[in-house]
Amino acid sequence: MLKQRTLKSLIRTTGVGLHSGAKVTLVLRPALPDTGIVFTRVDLNPPVEMKASPYAVGDTRMASCLEKDGAKLGTVEHLMSALAGLGIDNLYIDVDAAEIPILDGSASPFVFLLQSAGIEEQQAPKKFIRIRKRVEVREGDKFARLEPHEGFRLSFSILFNHPAVDQSGTKVTMDFADDSYIRDIARARTFGFTQEVEALRAQGLALGGSLENAIVMDEYRVLNAEGLRVSDEFARHKVLDAIGDLYLAGHPLLGAFTAHKSGHALNNRLLRELLADATAWEWASFAQSEQAPNAVRRLYPQAA
Repeated sequence: MLKQRTLKSLIRTTGVGLHSGAKVTLVLRPALPDTGIVFTRVDLNPPVEMKASPYAVGDTRMASCLEKDGAKLGTVEHLMSALAGLGIDNLYIDVDAAEIPILDGSASPFVFLLQSAGIEEQQAPKKFIRIRKRVEVREGDKFARLEPHEGFRLSFSILFNHPAVDQSGTKVTMDFADDSYIRDIARARTFGFTQEVEALRAQGLALGGSLENAIVMDEYRVLNAEGLRVSDEFARHKVLDAIGDLYLAGHPLLGAFTAHKSGHALNNRLLRELLADATAWEWASFAQSEQAPNAVRRLYPQAA
C-alpha cells in the first residue's frame, strides 16, 4: 500500500516574514492519518485553525494567503511545496505571526527541516486526485490547465521583458518520473525587482525582503553577489510555487499541469474549477506500491 505520511517528531525554526518583516516562529508537529495539513495562528486568542484548502485562499497578491474568521496567514506556498515534494499528508503547523517565514526564499530549508524531523509512514492509504479531463483557466494571455497524465508533470513558461530573466531559461518542464523535487526544484528562490520595492512597501508588502531571501534585480542585472543557483532559477521557482499552490487541494495530484505567466491567483482559480466539476477528477489510491505510476514511486519513495 502507498501510505500516508507525517513527521516522526516535532521540529521548529524561526525567521522573518518576506512581506511583513516580522519575526516568526514555526513549529511542525506530527498528525494522525486523514488530518491533512492544518495551520494554526497560535498568537491569536483564541488560536485560529486553517486547513489547507483552495477555498481558504483569500489574498493572492505576491503570495498565497489563507483567511478564516478575519485571521490571515500569508506566504504558505513554499512550505506547501516542500510538503508536496516529500509527500507529507498530515501535519500541524503552528505559527505565531501572520506569515510563514521566508528563510532563504526557496523550499530547501523546509525540506531540511522535514528531513531532520524524520518522515513516518502511517497505516492509511495515500489519496490522490486523479485528473480525468482537461480543465483550463485564462486571464488575458495568461493561462493554467490540468490534463490527464499517469504521474505528475509540470510545464511553466514566463515572460518578464527583463534582460536578466530573458537571458535565463524562460520555460521549464519537470516530470517526476525522471526529475527530482529536492535536486531540481527545492533550491529555486523567489525573485523581485528593485523598481517595484517602493510600490510594494507602500502596500505593506516586501518589508522583510533582502538579498538573503530573494533574487533581486535592478533594471539590467541580478544584484546577488553569488548570482543564480541554476540558469533557469526564475522559471523553476514558478514551478515550485505552482506545486505549493496545487497542494492546497489537500491531496497530491495525478495529472499534468501547464501554465504560461500564471501566478497564485490563477493557480487557485484552476483548483477551484477542477474541484467544482465532479466529472473532471476522481479519487485514487494504490493497494500495492508497484501499481503506482513511476513518477509517484520516485516522488514518494519508501520512508526511512
